[in-house]
Amino acid sequence: MPPREPGSGEAERTGPLAEPVAGLDDALTAVDAFDRALVGGLLRPRPDQAVALGELADAVAGTPLASRVAEAAGKAAAGAAGEDDLVALAAARTALLGAVHDALMARVAETTGRGHGEAEAVPEPGAQATANLPAAARAWLCDLARAGWQGIDHETVSGAAQVVSAMLPDPALRRLGTLLDGFAAELAASCPGASLERIPVRRWGDLWSRAMLLTLPHAAGTPAAGTVTGRLLPLGVDVQEHATAAQAQVHAVLEPADGSAPRLVRASISVPKPDTVLGAGVWQLMRPHMSLLAAAGEGRSMDLVDMPITAEGDLIWSEEHGRPGEPADAFATARVALPAATAAPAAPLDRHPARIAVPVLLEGYAVQRDEDALTFTVAGHRLAVDADRAPGAGPLGAEEVAASRACIGLLRWDAGAFSVQPLAVETTVRKKAVAVHAGAWAGGTADKAGIKAEKAATDAVAALRERAGRLLRK
Repeated sequence: MPPREPGSGEAERTGPLAEPVAGLDDALTAVDAFDRALVGGLLRPRPDQAVALGELADAVAGTPLASRVAEAAGKAAAGAAGEDDLVALAAARTALLGAVHDALMARVAETTGRGHGEAEAVPEPGAQATANLPAAARAWLCDLARAGWQGIDHETVSGAAQVVSAMLPDPALRRLGTLLDGFAAELAASCPGASLERIPVRRWGDLWSRAMLLTLPHAAGTPAAGTVTGRLLPLGVDVQEHATAAQAQVHAVLEPADGSAPRLVRASISVPKPDTVLGAGVWQLMRPHMSLLAAAGEGRSMDLVDMPITAEGDLIWSEEHGRPGEPADAFATARVALPAATAAPAAPLDRHPARIAVPVLLEGYAVQRDEDALTFTVAGHRLAVDADRAPGAGPLGAEEVAASRACIGLLRWDAGAFSVQPLAVETTVRKKAVAVHAGAWAGGTADKAGIKAEKAATDAVAALRERAGRLLRK
């Protein structure tokens, strides 16, 4: 949020976040209708599924997709949809969620006063050498749509195994292969679908439609990239952890060396992990691969020279293009550099409300705590706080957030409302002002709790490495 001027009081403009967005509910209703149709499957649709398919077609009636989607919806309602028809329906669903994303991002821009850079021209794609594998994946996804989530069984789900195995070694297909691998594993764990008490309808609809579009020629290609030189000022670290994988994403402001406007950028590292490595142990898996994590944890900048970057603002991190710089306080960056920073536009397939994660600075708020729920009241408007997203691999928790007076966070949208995910807070500890960061332990720590967590993680990782070594020797 824009910084407060002296004497201005609470100047953060959170009001637009609470105002309704015209057409948003209608678009989401059409998406939900199509997702309900997928639950029962499109092999022999019921009358209510035919109505749901018609709602999706009606929602894009005023767009270039209108005639093609209307035709596809009609065929699907009759149980005669081919692969091209299901691709058209997936495209319509994706387009609606893209429109929702754009409307919400316009509201975010109104709130923060920050704009987006211009979308760059997409280069002409080259030849696609492995079209047979995406075609096989598309055939499997069509089988899923015809069976429906209630009709899935292990035989249907296992149809993805050979396709995934062939895709993963190919860098050009790894993005789609990884998505299919995770999707198939999730479906397999839920078989048989007929016995499910609860179906993650929106999530599986998201995964299915995204995978369908990624099977199209060149959709899963590597994003176009350039290079940047300048000073990188970290704002905070977002950690996402699952049983077998973890990702750390550093959000930062880049000050280009050529004096052009500062830019919002991200840098990510993903690593596989055993399910026994938890909490601070994930840093030990990531540290050898990314000096930026240590810089973010220590409160330092990074000096970049010709660092690769995508058109969407993602740094393709290479250690040889970055070195640690001078100390850089994240809150000073948020107050001085963040308000003027521009964000890169999202890639077409990334335009989804679940992917909204906009760095903001909040100050001058009041905190309300209702059992496990936290809320910031900023300039008279309430904003939910998603403190549960703070990783166990750092010192930032609900207590620190509740006692804070300033917060760097990611503005997100979920379940029909905006919320903020704290990345760092300014608070008072023993009558002293301190900053507490979610990624404070990324480069190591002298904190007692952090040292204890590191030791436990070190023992677990060492034991796993020793067992792996014995297996390899055998």
